[in-house]
Amino acid sequence: MDILPKILLLREELNQHNYNYYVLDNPTISDYDFDSKLKELQDLEHQYPQYFDSNSPTQRVGGMITKNFDTIAHEQRMYSLDNSYSIEDLLDWEKRIQKVLGEVPLQYTCELKYDGASISITYENGSLVRAVTRGDGFQGDDVTNNIKTIKSIPLQLKGNYPAKFAIRGEIILPFKGFEKMNQELIEIGETPYSNPRNTASGSLKLQDSAEVAKRPLECLLYSIVGDNLPFANQFEGLQAAREWGFKVPEAAALVSSLDGVFEFINYWDVHRHELPYETDGVVIKVNAIQYQEELGYTAKSPRWAMAYKFKSEQVATTLNSISYQVGRTGAITPVANLEPVQLAGTIVKRASLHNADQIEKLDIRIGDTVFVEKGGEIIPKIIAVDFSKRPQHSEPTHYITDCPECQTELIRNEGEANHYCPNFYGCPPQIVGRIQHYISRKAMDIEGLGGETVALLFNNDLVHNYADLYELTVEQILPLERMAQKSAENLIKGVAASKKIPFERVLYALGIRFVGETVAKKLAKHYKNIDALSQASLMDLVLVDEIGERIAQSVVDFFENQENRVIIERLKSYGIQFELEEKVNLNATEILTAKTFVVSGVFTQFSRDELKKAIEDNGGKVGSSISAKTDYVVAGDNMGPAKLEKASKLNIPIISEIEFMKMITE
Repeated sequence: MDILPKILLLREELNQHNYNYYVLDNPTISDYDFDSKLKELQDLEHQYPQYFDSNSPTQRVGGMITKNFDTIAHEQRMYSLDNSYSIEDLLDWEKRIQKVLGEVPLQYTCELKYDGASISITYENGSLVRAVTRGDGFQGDDVTNNIKTIKSIPLQLKGNYPAKFAIRGEIILPFKGFEKMNQELIEIGETPYSNPRNTASGSLKLQDSAEVAKRPLECLLYSIVGDNLPFANQFEGLQAAREWGFKVPEAAALVSSLDGVFEFINYWDVHRHELPYETDGVVIKVNAIQYQEELGYTAKSPRWAMAYKFKSEQVATTLNSISYQVGRTGAITPVANLEPVQLAGTIVKRASLHNADQIEKLDIRIGDTVFVEKGGEIIPKIIAVDFSKRPQHSEPTHYITDCPECQTELIRNEGEANHYCPNFYGCPPQIVGRIQHYISRKAMDIEGLGGETVALLFNNDLVHNYADLYELTVEQILPLERMAQKSAENLIKGVAASKKIPFERVLYALGIRFVGETVAKKLAKHYKNIDALSQASLMDLVLVDEIGERIAQSVVDFFENQENRVIIERLKSYGIQFELEEKVNLNATEILTAKTFVVSGVFTQFSRDELKKAIEDNGGKVGSSISAKTDYVVAGDNMGPAKLEKASKLNIPIISEIEFMKMITE
């Protein structure tokens, strides 16, 4: 079989499987089989770079770096919508429509208004060519590289589509993905994101598209703009978009009167809480495109569309008390304990007060009547105090000065919002939290041992750090509450099995502040073993790709602590993997030995990571910045002017990716 037809067939198959999984939510192939086909395509494209296609499914993983986002003018302006908040507003809107059109029969398309980041995506001959943010409506930022990583957006359309058009939609972050991202931040002691909408919007402006690819973003499409479109109304346009491969929400409805609109609004005002993502209202559009054109636009908005905004559901209840939680990093979180109240389909008893500044800003006091709503439809939050109902002799809230668990005096670092308990090795919740993190699924994944059991072991004086887990015996565990022979044996087996966990996950499991999964992998790959990492200076660490000073300082502090060093030596003695197990690359050579390369710019045939791997596979070293020790700069498009100037000043050869490939293949 010829190579090109095989490549094209694999691309077609993978695009269809992506569509089945991310748009239809109906996968027809296992993850393993999908990954195998993707790997086969990647290998073929690498072997035959002349068949490169920027819209290949292999490009979904990202890797393009965008230092500055180009400003692009929209060919058709992106208008904002007028808002309405009552039935009366919509009745007045219909009267204005009828004043222009006369007493004609009207149909309306009702769609849910998704709370995300607006995007306009242009397709030519069925291929995605450009994606631009709303900006000011006239022009926005080119975020094409980032948009291509979102798997519910088709890179190549199917069916009978126009030669050129733009489709508009919202980039959203489902609740489940948002909660997962926040949990990962909390685990490394970082501040969680505030809400899904801002997180989705911020994701579009990340410089590294590979980081965007890791985020579970989706795109929900709602309108098509262009010349000579093959449909006569909005509802047909939505159906056409589905047939071409876009993810268009099924909730949209076609109604024949405002009564139908009101029914749609009333239904979704209740059932919106069952959706997997944020929605803050309903968009009502005159269905016929002919009437849309006749109605036209005001200076800011289309006259043929109106947004009905749901009222943020909020309730009043009493603040009974404030308690303070201690996280595994020592961060203190104040929690409002409320008189239980029904809110957005759930009973709310507690709400986060975030930090001392928030308490002071709200002037919140015990016994106050407070207004609570769900921030981002997920996390209950107190938004205000009803001062008219404040008890006569209420006292201002004084933030605690000592840890509620170990009574150590709290500290607050300059520039940080949170207070911390500095008793890292003596504060019970911090100790238990670190061990719970160590055994978690993404870390050591110890079967038979859960968070409650860790607390049980600690409270019974059997473990004081995660190294103690490896000295436990069945006889010690059996007397514990709810612990039978079989479960005790499984726990010991699970602990023993964790000795096979690879170094990068062990490093993550240690719980070094700010060292999450991704950072742990980078550090493990760079330093190869725990000894080299433990001896690295602050400057050495900062020079590692994508390791900032805050992370570097945290790593240095961790290894400077005597107790940490003792624990690591104990873990070594138990057989924990503290060295990177690197796979043998049969294609590796030593042709680049003693040569240092810096990779800069945007590449067409390979990602930056692929180029860096090729350098290392062939004995070379990848530098993070240009210096007198740099032998070559591999440059793509948009190489930074500062790097270009420095390379020229130092007379360092600048080569293209093609020249680099010749260097290692000839």
